[in-house]
Amino acid sequence: MQRIRLRYTKRGRLRFTSHRDFQRAFERALRRSEVPMAYSAGFTPHPKVSYANAAPTGTGSEAEFLEIALTEARDPDVLRALLDESLPDGLDIIDAVEARTSGLADRLTASVWEMRLDGVDPDELRAAVAAFNDAGTVEVQRKAKNGIRTFDARAAVADLRVVDAPADRPGERPCAILRLVVRHVTPAVRPDDVLSGLRAVADLADGVSPVRAQPRAWGTVPAAVTRLAQGLFDEESGTVTDPLAPDREAAPTAPTAVAGAAVATAPEGAGSA
Repeated sequence: MQRIRLRYTKRGRLRFTSHRDFQRAFERALRRSEVPMAYSAGFTPHPKVSYANAAPTGTGSEAEFLEIALTEARDPDVLRALLDESLPDGLDIIDAVEARTSGLADRLTASVWEMRLDGVDPDELRAAVAAFNDAGTVEVQRKAKNGIRTFDARAAVADLRVVDAPADRPGERPCAILRLVVRHVTPAVRPDDVLSGLRAVADLADGVSPVRAQPRAWGTVPAAVTRLAQGLFDEESGTVTDPLAPDREAAPTAPTAVAGAAVATAPEGAGSA
């Protein structure tokens, strides 16, 4: 049995698809591409597909991962192209490797997120980011099945900063872009939790500036959220590494042509004067 690990995206309007919506679309793509899937045992067999840490509905992503099991060996690059053609634009398969190591889910320990806030002044947001980073704890609340849950959003954030918006961005309205690295902890801290924490530390629980006594845009503006990367968090460098890299490194080296092979196939006596 061969296992293939895939990296896929959720772009544009497809960011509003739920995880179940993607599952249905992906299983249809498997059938259209005639992938020789392995199936589970029992009365209702299902294709062996393992999904890892899917992004919340409504967020875009450049780094979603899954693993499939095949009954026949296939070239990962060919398989990637076939599946990508069978999925709608926005759900794109962008990488595929043969699984040669264990524990893909264990290597997904952090995510890099980008939050775009149109109409928000970057300098104003930098002050809130500085207050958040200096805080020991930042308690936020989220509605859960059992009621309102309170937890610390600060401890999970390994890095939080405001980055410059693209110089060629259309329009004259200001735009602030947050870049954050969030560890995968329990309970999970989502980008919107961090935004709630920023409102709290900047005294913006009501969305009103304490200085100007008027509504502040980023207090209530919906953020366009995209996951840029997901993988193992390197504590020394503060970066998130590619979780598929160990599988590539474990792949056997392709045989290379050697000089002796060329000599062996040359006509006898070709080197004599």
